[in-house]
Amino acid sequence: MAQKKVVQEESLEKQLWKSADKLRKNIDAAEYKHVVLGLIFLKYISDAFEELYATLKAGEGEYAGADPEDKDEYKAENVFFVPADARWTHLQAHAKQPTIGKTVDEAMDAIEKENASLKGVLPKVYARQNLDPTSLGELIDLISNIALGDAKSRSADVLGHVFEYFLGEFALAEGKKGGQFYTPRSVVELLIEMLEPYKGRVLDPCCGSGGMFVQSEKFVTEHQGKINDISIYGQESNQTTWRLAKMNLAIRGIDSSQVKWNNEGSFLNDAHKDLKADYIIANPPFNVSDWSGDLLRKDGRWQYGTPPTGNANYAWIQHFIYHLAPSGQAGFVLAKGALTSKTSGEGEIRKALVEAGLIDCIVNLPAKLFLNTQIPASLWFMNRNRANGKFRHRANEILFIDARNMGYLINRRTRELSKEDIQTIADTYHKWRNPAAVGAGPPGQPHINFNLKTSLFL
Repeated sequence: MAQKKVVQEESLEKQLWKSADKLRKNIDAAEYKHVVLGLIFLKYISDAFEELYATLKAGEGEYAGADPEDKDEYKAENVFFVPADARWTHLQAHAKQPTIGKTVDEAMDAIEKENASLKGVLPKVYARQNLDPTSLGELIDLISNIALGDAKSRSADVLGHVFEYFLGEFALAEGKKGGQFYTPRSVVELLIEMLEPYKGRVLDPCCGSGGMFVQSEKFVTEHQGKINDISIYGQESNQTTWRLAKMNLAIRGIDSSQVKWNNEGSFLNDAHKDLKADYIIANPPFNVSDWSGDLLRKDGRWQYGTPPTGNANYAWIQHFIYHLAPSGQAGFVLAKGALTSKTSGEGEIRKALVEAGLIDCIVNLPAKLFLNTQIPASLWFMNRNRANGKFRHRANEILFIDARNMGYLINRRTRELSKEDIQTIADTYHKWRNPAAVGAGPPGQPHINFNLKTSLFL
């Protein structure tokens, strides 16, 4: 008797990705991501607009006498105003026209003119010669099926999820370049689970496409906190990546007014000079040599020693510390070499950080987690007040977690941490940090060790 073949149904995101990728043809993934993500974003704001438009038109209860074409009505509800020629229904009606590229570009322009917070954010790449109008029309039809007819909250959730999934898939498709705008989701989830940013100001001074902020808000929601208890601050030096961040946050309904772009970056032009954050979550580029360190030799941020001009790792660490509130916490990714390097005074800076009692925990990560580098990485967790009463006094200890053997390969070059891995590492940290400290964990747990005078540092 022939065995029945079990067909596993693919998720909506996966199906959409496969279909959208087929339409890419000869366009490079780095360019194509703006085409696709821009359309998903347009669908989101159009869905939200149309729902409120219908409510205003019905004019019932508090909306009695409301004008559905009055921009102020949308502003009051935190919904973007979409002019008639930019609405999704209009684009869908013209999807088969040879001029659809021009129509979409004009829609993007019109939306930016009506919504100041989107100025300079939306892509206008649809009339380019290498984008076939037929494929663009098919892409519009494909995206039309996402969250069709759902309420705004459901639509936003589905479209937000698709946007996030596509960001990850485009990063994988781009390989090394993809890592410049995207931190793998499992790494972000681990940082968030360990830090637990429930309430306060969250800063990422090298924010890429905004994944740290999205996960922070998601963490609060999943743990039944209040989204409005978190305010986010960010900075990004790459304008194209900053645009992705603004769209990624807007599609989630996250206020991105304090996510700033300037091409000089956080060292030369700190957009949040006076901010003292409760949480800093970041993945700065590894081992950057051209960070303008020669122009900043006497900068006030270097309280623990002047970082070398040829490597920004210890400049980033001190930039983070500078921006921490008195009881602030930071979690960030660094090249593993930063744990032992002694070049140009790095060892002395590290010693000063240890003696100041700022370093709480180091997680040694498995290889192949990052798309843009094969350099081994670690997570650093720092806390300005490790005798604060919220957790146990641990100022003379540093927790080391060896997680090098965790995770699983999703392809030949890339590894991911599983949900169980993330939970295990986070639980290990929390048990150690909380009043009843632990020593070595039970079988199956990552190896842990805490000791101030460890050879990794001194």
